[in-house]
Amino acid sequence: MLTETRPRDVQVAEIAPGVLVLRSRTWDRLKFEVEYGRQQGTTSNSYLIRAPQPALLDPPGESFTQIYLQELQQHIDLSQLRYLILSHVNSNRLATVKVLLEKAPQIIIVCSKAGAVTLRSTLGEQLNLWIPRAETPLELGGDRQLAFIAAATPRWPDGLITVDPQNQIVFTDKLFGAHVCGDSLYDEQWKKLDADRAYYFECLHAAQTRQVESILDRLAELTPPPRLYAPAHGPMVKFSRSRLFQDYRDWCQAQTEQDTKVALFYASAYGNTAILANAIAQGLTAAGVQVEAINCETTPPAEMQALIHSSDGFIIGSPTLGGHMPTQVQTALGFILAEGSQTKLAGVFGSYGWSGEAIDDIEQKLLDAGYTLGFETLRVKFTPTASDLEKCQIAANEFAQALKKLRKSRTVRPPSLVEAQVDRTEQAMNRVVGSLCVLTTLPEGCFHLTQAAAILVSSVSQASFNPPGITVSLPQEWAESLCLVGDRFVLNILKEGSPLVRQFQQAQRLGEQQLATLGLKSAESGAPILLDALAYLECTVESRMNCGNHWLIYAVVESGELLQSSGLTAIQHRKTSS
Repeated sequence: MLTETRPRDVQVAEIAPGVLVLRSRTWDRLKFEVEYGRQQGTTSNSYLIRAPQPALLDPPGESFTQIYLQELQQHIDLSQLRYLILSHVNSNRLATVKVLLEKAPQIIIVCSKAGAVTLRSTLGEQLNLWIPRAETPLELGGDRQLAFIAAATPRWPDGLITVDPQNQIVFTDKLFGAHVCGDSLYDEQWKKLDADRAYYFECLHAAQTRQVESILDRLAELTPPPRLYAPAHGPMVKFSRSRLFQDYRDWCQAQTEQDTKVALFYASAYGNTAILANAIAQGLTAAGVQVEAINCETTPPAEMQALIHSSDGFIIGSPTLGGHMPTQVQTALGFILAEGSQTKLAGVFGSYGWSGEAIDDIEQKLLDAGYTLGFETLRVKFTPTASDLEKCQIAANEFAQALKKLRKSRTVRPPSLVEAQVDRTEQAMNRVVGSLCVLTTLPEGCFHLTQAAAILVSSVSQASFNPPGITVSLPQEWAESLCLVGDRFVLNILKEGSPLVRQFQQAQRLGEQQLATLGLKSAESGAPILLDALAYLECTVESRMNCGNHWLIYAVVESGELLQSSGLTAIQHRKTSS
């Protein structure tokens, strides 16, 4: 909690030759957003680079506009300011930018391509913009220049990191910060910052670790290495650079190692739905669930599809625009309805100005498709309040607990030390519980794996224990020429979320050309084993029974193996009895 109350001010200091930091400080909780929950106040750090063509980085939001510009004019004649660099664009910061442009219309704004779209749509097409290109520095005159690193994330799709190679400073914007207000410019007492830094990461970055890791990789390649990280909030990182960099690596890794993952899809017209998404993500993270945030406006469709298959649950949020959900949210919802498994938990949230039809529409479509909702749908009118964000976190925790309970009920118990000695064939047999499998066999006269016959089967059951045996139901036209008594085949047991499921569902059988694209190896019988399967069993047909339009095959299991040590068996959920 806050221990002191002081008026807002702007702290100014030189951090390198020709580089000033202007720290707009508040000892109060700046906003109701979850990231400010530790109530340690915060600083909004802006940087002025003095050069023949001066550059200003990241002016603060409108609550600081007046005192910030008054202080800035003590250090530079605004008519001489050449560049304004925006690491990201938001409506709060634009209020200050607008006033700054009125005072200094000659300014060239430097921002990412995505940032330029936002600026032009809000401030007009007449803006003078410079968009960094790969390997093209910004020349400030003399020997001064700046380089840039694209840093797009779901939360800040227009993210841009600035590098001052001469002073070895990296202006990291939302990376390496903390919402802490104090007199210290640097992190001399960095151990005392551990909890605030971890909380900041959890709130801002835990749901976008894949993108954060990519940015960290780029920073690690910088030559010479940075001597100072200059973030948007909190003290500058001078004494704990290596430690904090490794902490970010470790925190990212910890997220990816969670057993349960939720895909959080959203779009946000005015930022309100994004605030709700962040609160939900923080609640899930605190409950020990990995979150993958997906900004539907900037995420490629293929990436959304992949996450639908790899996640244990979905939460989707939307604003309401003209009585409808945005096109990008419709696309994400379409993928979920077409390719998602109804056994996975779902959730819905959103903000609206008047009616909120989009939220109701998403909820109804998910319920009609057979999904179970993990929390009561969250509807927030206009800007979220502290109470709204608390409800988001409670709902997220509720969703996480329901998801873990569901996963536990469907997860095969890990083997004990004694059980670990059990024959690998028995372990593979344990995966056959009404599962989705691909049966492969090499017809007589064929010698190459890609010439095999392969078909998706779902009516599979264990029929005997000694010897181990299974029954498989096969279409009559298929069983009449293959899987005769004495024939051998491989039963490839598929993993839930595997792209193999959809690939085989789209075509009853895969041809030679399609099989050639899969990872294969030969079983003893010569039939192919699908390397991306969860497990496989090699079987010999012992008897057959004609059952209407199908044949029931009884086969003895000769051998088998787990190909992946973890994962759930894919199960067919039929909507009809056929």
